[in-house]
Amino acid sequence: MQENGGFILIVSTGLILIIVIALIILFTTFQNKKNVLVEERKKTKEEFERTIAETQIEIREETLRNISWELHDNIGQLLTLAKIQLQSATAENIQEVSNTITKGLTEVRALSKLINPEAMSTIDLREAVQLEIDRFNRLNFIASTLTISGEEKDIDKKSSIIIFRILQEFFSNTIKHSRASQLNVNLEYSSSFLLITAKDNGVGFSSEVKKEGIGLINIKNRAKLINATAQFTSEKNKGTTLEIHYTL
Repeated sequence: MQENGGFILIVSTGLILIIVIALIILFTTFQNKKNVLVEERKKTKEEFERTIAETQIEIREETLRNISWELHDNIGQLLTLAKIQLQSATAENIQEVSNTITKGLTEVRALSKLINPEAMSTIDLREAVQLEIDRFNRLNFIASTLTISGEEKDIDKKSSIIIFRILQEFFSNTIKHSRASQLNVNLEYSSSFLLITAKDNGVGFSSEVKKEGIGLINIKNRAKLINATAQFTSEKNKGTTLEIHYTL
């Protein structure tokens, strides 16, 4: 009996040791995986914050370029015209001078929205896109429209920054390279997602052309940061379309 009892004790002790060791291994494995996951989340968050900071800088630089264009190509020309009109002003054409000055003041007010950083940080995505569309039309860069469908919903501010910068990149490529005459943007809201479509009627590109040249990889990577997808479709001489699908 004593031998049996001793054997059982040894076996029981061995089983307990095995269980304890297994638990230690499981706990260690779990803890390691947890640490890896925490580190990955930390890196993802740091990458997201870094991208947000870079995007804000890019938007600011693009805004400064826009201000430069408006001062030179729009407001400067209006002031020059007003000066010429004043030099030959008469009772009959004084209204023309007044109209030119009034238009100049309107343009200065519109420009002030771009200059004021607080205004740019508080406006929503629709307002930011509308400012760009209005500017394109004022400066005769390209005939542009913005349409909204569905019930408009609030979007996370950081996500709005990323989406707006993606659209800015598309707009820039359209104006500089596509030779398009029309640009149409649509924000389509549903209960669970926002579908943004930007389309031009420019020269487009064929499937043989490297799409990376228009910043496709950069745009897709930025979209992933906010759990969105960005997709280009294009055909040579038939324009280019960008679709952004963002889950609300």
